[in-house]
Amino acid sequence: MPLNKLVKTVDKSSKRVGRGLASGKGKTATRGTKGQKSRSGHNIPRRFQGGQTAMIQRLPKVRGFKSRFTKPSIVNLVKIEEKFNENETVNFKSLIEKGLIKNATNGVKIIGAKTFTKKLNFREVIFSKTLAEAYTKVQTEMPVEKAVKIEEVKEKKVAAKKAPVKKAPVKKTVKKA
Repeated sequence: MPLNKLVKTVDKSSKRVGRGLASGKGKTATRGTKGQKSRSGHNIPRRFQGGQTAMIQRLPKVRGFKSRFTKPSIVNLVKIEEKFNENETVNFKSLIEKGLIKNATNGVKIIGAKTFTKKLNFREVIFSKTLAEAYTKVQTEMPVEKAVKIEEVKEKKVAAKKAPVKKAPVKKTVKKA
């Protein structure tokens, strides 16, 4: 039978330590003499550095935190009215072309004064609370398609959080006497 056709088997038995001097692994049971590692139940954490101040304590601490919630790009209404002409469409693409935002991956929120001086068509944007109120007053003059008010976004988030959780039915067993 050729050697490369043999089936590989592993028959290595575990090392039996602490079974007398004659075994060669008795007395200290391969742990060495004295010290923390030779004692039973020893457990030295990986971060332990022999008593010196740990690396994690020597490094400077990073202050603050980074929010896990993404925030929309904010644009002021005054800047929009400076860059856009009457009856122009304000959306992600046009705001990027005019240089008011870099990208719109997290959406666009428009903030600013309570009055609109130009008639603009807003699409795919979020208004601040005051602008949403001002928009509803002049809604007939300014057609808005897919415009999102900040309250609607909040309502969707709240509704998603309050979604009912289905629980498995509990079977009741009755003991018969």
